[in-house]
Amino acid sequence: MATALPQPKAGILDIDPYVPGESKLPAGLKPIKLSSNETPLGPSPKALDAVREAIGELERYPDGSASALRAAIAARYGLNPSRIVCGAGSDELLTMLAHAYLGPGDEAIFTEHGFLLYRIIVLANGATPVVAPETNYQTDTAEILKRVTPRTKMVFLANPNNPTGTYISFDEVRSLRAQLPSNVLLVLDAAYAEYVRRNDYEAGIELVATTPNTVMTRTFSKIHGLAGLRLGWAYCPEEVADVLNRSRGPFNISVPAMAAGAASIADKTHEEASALHNERWLPWLSGELEKLGLTVTPSVANFILVHFAKDGGKTANAADAFLKERAIIVRKVGAYGLPDCLRITVGTEADNRAVVDALSAFLGGRGA
Repeated sequence: MATALPQPKAGILDIDPYVPGESKLPAGLKPIKLSSNETPLGPSPKALDAVREAIGELERYPDGSASALRAAIAARYGLNPSRIVCGAGSDELLTMLAHAYLGPGDEAIFTEHGFLLYRIIVLANGATPVVAPETNYQTDTAEILKRVTPRTKMVFLANPNNPTGTYISFDEVRSLRAQLPSNVLLVLDAAYAEYVRRNDYEAGIELVATTPNTVMTRTFSKIHGLAGLRLGWAYCPEEVADVLNRSRGPFNISVPAMAAGAASIADKTHEEASALHNERWLPWLSGELEKLGLTVTPSVANFILVHFAKDGGKTANAADAFLKERAIIVRKVGAYGLPDCLRITVGTEADNRAVVDALSAFLGGRGA
C-alpha cells in the first residue's frame, strides 16, 4: 500500500522559482555588477553609522511595531505613521498583501512584463494570475480594465516598471483607480519612485490618502542602498494597515535594518546625490548604446532595457556571454518574456564606460 506524502496547496507547484540577477563570476574575476539595480553610491554614511551602533544591541528583540522607523518615514513625507507598515523588503509586504486578500477562485492582474514576484505570490495563495498586455513596453490601463471580472480582487502596478523602466502618469493611475471596482485593491509598487524626474509622476501617496482601496509599497533596497538589510514600507488605508499588522510576523524587521532605515530616510542630501548621479548617467548610457545601433527603451529608473538581434551572432545571450568574459554582469530577462533583451543598471562612471566599450567591441566597433 502506497504511503501518502505531504502535498503543497494548489498553485505552489505551478510557480517558477524567482532567479535573482547573477552576482559572481569564476574565481579570479572581480565583477562589474550591473544586474540588480543597486545604487553605485552605496548607503548613506549616516545609515552605516546607525548600523554600527545597532550591532551593540543584537541580543535584544527589535521593536515589533518599528515605531521609530515609521515615525522617520512619516516625518519625511508628512504621513500618518499609523498607516505605515514595514517589512523585510517590499517583497514581504507584497507577499503579505496577497496572503491577506487573495485565495482560491480569486484573480489578480499585472502587466505583461511586470515584476516576476506578482505571479509567484498570486499562485502561492491559490489565486489565478491574469496578464494584461503592455503597449510599447508600457502599462496600458485600458488592457488592465478589459480583464477585470467579478473574481478580480487585486491589481499590481509597478510604476516605474521593472524591467522596462517605463512609467505612466499620475492622471492615468488615478483614472485606473476610478474605473476599478471598489472591492479591488490597487497595489502601487513604487520601488524606483525616487529616481523619477517627471512632472506628471506621483508615487501613490496622494491616491492612498484619498481612497480606501489603494496601497503603495516602497523599498530601501534601491536608492537608499540597503538591499542587504531587506527593508521596505507600505502606506495603506487604516483598514489595510490593520490587516497587515494582524498577519505579519511579530518581529519582522531587524534592529540594524530599522536603525539604518530611519537614518537613511532622513538623509535627503545623500538621496539627492544618488538621484543626481542617475540623472546624469542614465541618458548618457542610453545615448551611447543607441550610437552603437542598439535600441534602448526610454527609462525613468536606474536601469535600461537594451534590445538585441533575435538571431545571428549579436543576440542578447551572445552579448551576455561576451560581457561576462570581460567581468561585466548584467541581467538576462527571458523570464520576463524579453529573451532578446538585457537589463543594465546605471553604475559608476567607470562601470558605465566599461559596459559601453565592451558592447562596442561585441558589435565590432571601437575597442574591438
